[in-house]
Amino acid sequence: MNFSNILVIIQRSNGDVYLSASLIHQLFSNLKPHSIDLLVNDDTVAIARTIPNIRKILTFSYTKKKKHRWLQEKKILKKIYRKYDLSINLTASDRSVIYSIVASKYSISAVEKNRKKSWWKRLLLSESYFFDKNEHILINNLQPLLCLGFSPKKIQLKTDGNKVAKESIENKLNNLNINSFFIFHPSAQYKYKIYPKNSRNELLALLDSMNIPIIITGSKNKIDSQIKSEIPKLKNIFNWIGETSIDEFIALCDKSIAYIGMDTLNMHIAASQDKQIFAIFGPTNLAMWSPWSNQVKSSAYQNTPIQNYGGNTIFQADMPCVACGSSGCNGTGVSRCLDEIKPLDIFNTINQWYLNHELN
Repeated sequence: MNFSNILVIIQRSNGDVYLSASLIHQLFSNLKPHSIDLLVNDDTVAIARTIPNIRKILTFSYTKKKKHRWLQEKKILKKIYRKYDLSINLTASDRSVIYSIVASKYSISAVEKNRKKSWWKRLLLSESYFFDKNEHILINNLQPLLCLGFSPKKIQLKTDGNKVAKESIENKLNNLNINSFFIFHPSAQYKYKIYPKNSRNELLALLDSMNIPIIITGSKNKIDSQIKSEIPKLKNIFNWIGETSIDEFIALCDKSIAYIGMDTLNMHIAASQDKQIFAIFGPTNLAMWSPWSNQVKSSAYQNTPIQNYGGNTIFQADMPCVACGSSGCNGTGVSRCLDEIKPLDIFNTINQWYLNHELN
């Protein structure tokens, strides 16, 4: 079939959008379409703009949904109705499945394994596949290629920063005479995924003793701004929270020797650049959200205090409840498992790797 115009729908978080880049690249390479458009939530547009081979980005707003739900739905449906030859939806939500069905005559979507929930979706869609929470999000996102008869390449596509961002970062590093450095990204979208202040600052003090620049990154949102105010003033710690755009982070990360930090979008960016990863995990499901390794073409699947695979190191608490997948302990929004990960254990692992790295 000739799929000249394609719509890809991703109504989830920044990480989901970023980890769709490999699918989009392979669609572009295999089908050679005239255009690929994205439909994403409006709070993920910045990362969506970094994905190559995209003509246009359409947005859905949860703010507009609260104020004028049906007006927004009407406008979106009007924009996409039968405008495409192929639509691919990467989540199983009712709304996004409907968008996919409406957008084109040939529609592919993830659906729930629960047949009572997904029967009507499987009936109306041209092709469907089960969204598997025991598989990495990259693997889930590549499933539509199988529906189209292609064998997906299990590689996370590296996204380059734009020229302006690269020049900006180069100038900033040169002004500070920084060449070799680590990135430390202490924040995440949700507080229950963030390493506690006291543990974080203890870890930073230990990292400072390595006498290598540690550049701390983050956005300007409320959570990150609070963390910025809590960072200790140390000789080798450079607090850049709120000072880089997403494109500048991509350029900065590409120049770093390693990533230290939380399981969030920035970790996935570093993993796509084949950086050494030291990731601190709380309750997050490793099978789906651990950093993908292009080296071994796999993610982590087992929970264990310290594990290594293909250039990635993951730290977790040694607790029977890890990883529960919940938003904090007993709905509190606070993850006790993060308190149990000792800064010294993280530091010793990083320091030993760095000593070996320098020798090689």
